[in-house]
Amino acid sequence: MVLICFVAFFAVVAGVNAIMIRAAVSTFGGVDTENAYQAGLAFGREVAAAEAQDALHWDVRAKVSAGAAATEIEVLAIDAGGTALTGLAASARLMHPTDKRADHTVALSAAGPGRFVGSTDAMAGQWELVLELSRDGTRMFRSRNRVFMR
Repeated sequence: MVLICFVAFFAVVAGVNAIMIRAAVSTFGGVDTENAYQAGLAFGREVAAAEAQDALHWDVRAKVSAGAAATEIEVLAIDAGGTALTGLAASARLMHPTDKRADHTVALSAAGPGRFVGSTDAMAGQWELVLELSRDGTRMFRSRNRVFMR
């Protein structure tokens, strides 16, 4: 009787461990950076791009409005003189802080000089909003901000 209880106890522990391992592996990818070495090499280019962006003195503001059916993103971009920026292409991503598989890419379209709008069906919660403005394929501006949507 003691032997059966002993074996049953360890069988239950092994079964629970197997269930927990499967849940952990299937629900979280665990990869934040696909290739850390390449990301490290790109760090110098990112620093130079950030310094060039700071020298422009652009004022870029984003408004994120979570509605019942969709999440709306509106971006306003003006230069240091207060003039709306033209000739730019804008892109936005809503990145989940812990699970890359939940990320949303938002197509932003020009809605006037220096104004871009787009929408997605993002879920409620905390997200990182990554905005990029580019001209002729060259990134001119990038920001990354934490937003909370209800």
